[in-house]
Amino acid sequence: MSAENPGVRLDLWLWAARFFKTRALAKEAITRSQVKIAGQTCKPSRTVREGDGLSIERAGETWDVTVLGLSDRRGPASVAQTLYEESVESRERREQQRALRAAERAGYQPPAHKPDKRARRLIQALGDLDSM
Repeated sequence: MSAENPGVRLDLWLWAARFFKTRALAKEAITRSQVKIAGQTCKPSRTVREGDGLSIERAGETWDVTVLGLSDRRGPASVAQTLYEESVESRERREQQRALRAAERAGYQPPAHKPDKRARRLIQALGDLDSM
């Protein structure tokens, strides 16, 4: 980073911080208003500076992060994690949402096969209880 340009393009920073696999995906998320800086929508060319607060929606999860470092190169995940700090509330909210989705998946399990004659009779018998 040079002294004349103390910031990095938003789409480039999101790619370098490993929120998106490609710059094209980062750019698309920004144009769909899934990335906001200080609560405002922005363009992919917007300059990100240290201390900026970002809200990033990705795969049904919302990340609230503060920019700690700038990079225009994609490196290892350990380096990418030092570029931002996620708020405690955001982390807890994402964990709760993840647990809720896991509980929804674990709730109803469809049968592996069609019910046989005995099972159909039991299902019909249970249905008749509602008419009483």
